[in-house]
Amino acid sequence: MPRLYLVRHGRATGGYGAEVDPGLDDIGREQASAMADRLEPLGPLLMMTSPLRRARETAEALESRWRTVAIVDPSMGEIPAPVEDLSERHAWLQQAMGSTYSDLGPRFASWRTMIGAVLLHVAEDAVVITHFVAINAVLGIASGQDGVMVSAVGNGSVTIVDHDHENFDVVEVGTDDATTVVQ
Repeated sequence: MPRLYLVRHGRATGGYGAEVDPGLDDIGREQASAMADRLEPLGPLLMMTSPLRRARETAEALESRWRTVAIVDPSMGEIPAPVEDLSERHAWLQQAMGSTYSDLGPRFASWRTMIGAVLLHVAEDAVVITHFVAINAVLGIASGQDGVMVSAVGNGSVTIVDHDHENFDVVEVGTDDATTVVQ
């Protein structure tokens, strides 16, 4: 069974409602380094990352140690907001976090299904650097929960799931922290 190490990117310089594509702040770089300390002995493994800057910068910590380059996969990106205005996007995400995919509708239920399908097709152990909602999508699929937020996985944390190409089995959920949707 392939094992997936789902890494939430390190802390960014700005939140979902403050910047379109922020990079990591100093704490985020420390979180990326700590994640690389933990995962370095396992590899090099296949590595996939969201195209967003905060995820790419998190991936760099392992890329340099493993002397490899992560595959940039747009399907591992952030949940697509239905609005572009940053303040409206922030408000939408706050509402969405307390919702279910059924409540959000087919567009978002399909996004969740796509995340699961892509990861269930990964045929070998891999590190996937992605986002809070994407990791929660996998946790929800694994547990049969429809909620957008299943666990408050922390920045730089590692959530481990195994899969048999049909179902996920949660091995470890990334450390919780006081995750909030910030502007």
